[in-house]
Amino acid sequence: MSVALTLRAGGRPLLIPYVMAGVVPDWLDLVRGAARAGADAVEIGLPFSDPMLDGPTVQRAAALSAARGGRPRALLDELAGLDLDVPLVVMTYANVAMTLTPGRGVGGFVEHLASVGVRGAIVPDLPLEESAEYRARAAAAGVAAVLLAAPVCGDDRCREIARASSGFVYCMSSMRITGERADLPATARETARRLKGMTGLPVVTGFGISTIAQAVEACADADGVVIGSVLMRMLVDGAPVAEVVEEVAAFRRALSSGHLSPAGG
Repeated sequence: MSVALTLRAGGRPLLIPYVMAGVVPDWLDLVRGAARAGADAVEIGLPFSDPMLDGPTVQRAAALSAARGGRPRALLDELAGLDLDVPLVVMTYANVAMTLTPGRGVGGFVEHLASVGVRGAIVPDLPLEESAEYRARAAAAGVAAVLLAAPVCGDDRCREIARASSGFVYCMSSMRITGERADLPATARETARRLKGMTGLPVVTGFGISTIAQAVEACADADGVVIGSVLMRMLVDGAPVAEVVEEVAAFRRALSSGHLSPAGG
């Protein structure tokens, strides 16, 4: 399954919910439910002790996963056999990628992702200049190497990132860690507009997309959005998986119609 081709299907704004692997015992039910609720892909986070881009909510989710005994490789193995109609994209850090399969480096990492059905990876702390081997190994394994572009990146840098990325280009809404925000930063739309003029890949905005109104606004320029902290906050605060799935469905309804739905708030 090609991430880029699957994401382009249908012509509607793309919705990619984020799920921290192992955050609750029935986390796989959330992955399945999100797919049924209309997600175009599901981003799977792996718990890590030093997450440079994760805000407090995602860190709490990672701590819950770790406290339950969650370890990256074992959590990835739980994805095997899910057989979803949408691609899974793993988000993790270079330390995990390099050590997931001892002695095999990034090649072993992406091959393991492919073996459990994952079709994309985001490794935000791996510099572009040091990513050539990772991107080549990922391509050989059939795993899209999704790269991030930040608002501070100049046009030349954005072009390099867009050219090197596969699957889609992840547009950071602002120069801040993940977490819920009161408003959509102006940099979100401006950066998405710039990237859209540089690539034929989908441009997906994330980091701080906290409400349905913000998601609809972001998609005026981007091809889609990632929603994470708002969903993880619900889980860590004790909401059942079914309630979180309904929140995903509310985002889907609003993005598909292009305006706020009554159920979406």
